Parts: sequence; structure tokens; C-alpha cells
Amino acid sequence: MSSFEPLVFSGVQPTGNLTLGNYLGAIRKFVALQDKYDCIYCVVDLHALTVNPSPAELINGTRSIAAAYLASGIDPVKHIVFNQSRVHQHAELAWIFNCVARMGWLSRMTQFKEKAGKDRENASVGLFAYPNLMAADILVYRATHVPVGDDQKQHLELARDIAQKFNNDYSERIGELGIGIPVEVGDETVNGYLPITEPLIEGPATRIMSLRDGTKKMSKSDPSDLSRINLTDTSDDIAKKIRKAKTDPEALPSDSGGFEGRPEAENLVNIYAALTGTSMDAVLKDFGGQQFSTFKPALADLAVEKLSPIADEMRRLLADPGHIDAVLADGGERASVLAEKTMVDIRRIVGLSA
Repeated sequence: MSSFEPLVFSGVQPTGNLTLGNYLGAIRKFVALQDKYDCIYCVVDLHALTVNPSPAELINGTRSIAAAYLASGIDPVKHIVFNQSRVHQHAELAWIFNCVARMGWLSRMTQFKEKAGKDRENASVGLFAYPNLMAADILVYRATHVPVGDDQKQHLELARDIAQKFNNDYSERIGELGIGIPVEVGDETVNGYLPITEPLIEGPATRIMSLRDGTKKMSKSDPSDLSRINLTDTSDDIAKKIRKAKTDPEALPSDSGGFEGRPEAENLVNIYAALTGTSMDAVLKDFGGQQFSTFKPALADLAVEKLSPIADEMRRLLADPGHIDAVLADGGERASVLAEKTMVDIRRIVGLSA
């Protein structure tokens, strides 16, 4: 093999309710990528242990993410949908990466600093080493591409650093085993076993903000349910939340340059643009100069039209947990075959087997 086979990997953590932001920023893009790539989509339940969920929360959350994948249009037959803990090779490779990655690399991770806060001494080792497991998630399948949002770019950079160091450290052994692919490291070429995974950015970034505060990202952990649209919300819930969304008394501007100092107004127009697959300027061609009393009902109708079929299908799937578990079990078996193929080689490369 002279190059790595194209493969997409991504995962979503099963904590809290999935929101409109998760759908537009990630899951809708996962669906679109199915037509271009072989895809592996994971529910990263091992990662969720870093926030100490109750067992019931973790089980239900895992099923909810899987239901969202399926309801949104991901094909679990053509592609692979599974939960991470079914494939023990993720954790095995993560330990090897713990021995490849450097403390300084992990200490610079912005998300660790934010989540650990001032009391870093009390943070779990899992929270600190989280990015090594994320790298293992990707590289145990030798995935070449990962769709990423702004909050995950640094973690993907770390995965690339780990792959590069692994290839460089074990280049001679990889060459001896005859399983390498030429990979450029600076000015030299080494025998690479792991791909330097590329970020996959499809179109402009979709960043959906809170319906109550346009300066904060829409979050499934926000205490106020009115701040977000959940993927399982009913049509009435969606309409009510948009009706109550924070705005300002001014009319909509004629172009997107008129949103300075108006984050809530900009957010609602951005949601409309994202749901229709157009730009904010295109939306303002139709609504510029109009009041929110006109725009909000139009946005509510659009959101209900786009999201209600997904919510209805999610509720149907969640009413049959046995079916979801069967999908995850099948995906786990298929993923395990691919992961073990990689780990057989990795064990030989590092000297855990002859």
C-alpha cells in the first residue's frame, strides 16, 4: 500500500441533550460525508466518564446519541455506528499513546485548563489524558480525516503530533516489518504506520449561540432549557423557545455587516441561514428592514419543518432501546475487526508481540 485509504472518524460524547447546535455543527455534516467517504461514527462513552455521570445517565445518553445519528440519516449498514466501550482496542492504544505523548503537550490543552479551572490538582487523570484517548479513537482505525469544530482543532493537532512522533520513533521497526508508508517529517521521509490525520472542514463553520445570550455557545449543559433547542423538543417547544428568544427592538439590518453589537439578532439570522443552507446576507434579502415580530414566526416554522421529523424519529427509536442496542452491537463487532487489525501491527511495532 502506497498511501492510506481515505476514512472518516468522528464521535459525540453522550452527556446531556443534543441541541440544534450539535446537529448543525456536527451531525448534519456527518450525514453529508457518507456520500464521499467510508465513515465510522462513535458514541464516545469512555470520554463521558471524565464528568462522572450516573450509570443510568450514561446508558440513556449513549442510546440518545445513537438515536440522533440514525434519525438524522446516518446509515448504520453502509457505515459503522457503535459506542466506544465495545471496542477495547481504543483503551489499549490510548495507553501506548500515554507513553508517546508528552506532559507539556497535554498541559497546553485549552479545554483541560477550562474544565479543570483553578483546582487542577483535584482534576482527574482521565480529564488530563482525554486527548490521548481521542487520538487513539481516530488512529486505531488509521482514519485520514476528521470533521472538526473550533473546540476540537487543538485536540486533532495533538493527534497529529502523536502520530508523527510514533512514526518517527518507530520508523526503523516499521520498515523492518514492511508495513510502512513513506511519510514526510520535516525535511526527511520516515516509514509511517499512522496517518497524519487531516481536519475536514465542509463549508463555513456553523456556530449556534444560546437563545438567551448571543455571546455564549448553545450548550446542552446550560441550566436554562430556554437557551437551547433540543433535538427531542416537540414542535410546540421549538416554536415557544424561538418566540421567547432574546432579541433587541431594532429592525433586521439590510446586510450582515449591520449586526455589530447585536449578537442575539445575528444568532437568529444565522440559525435561519444554517437551516436553509444559505448565507445570512441571502436571508436578509428577504427579511432586512423587518421586525422580529415578523421574522421569529418564519424562523419557528422553518425550524419545526426541519427538526420535527428528526425529533419524531428519535422518540420512536428511543421507545425501542433493544433496536438501538442491536445497532451498536453490530457496529461494535465490525469496528473491533478493523481496530484489532491495527493493533496486531502496533503490538509488533512497539515490541508487545514478535
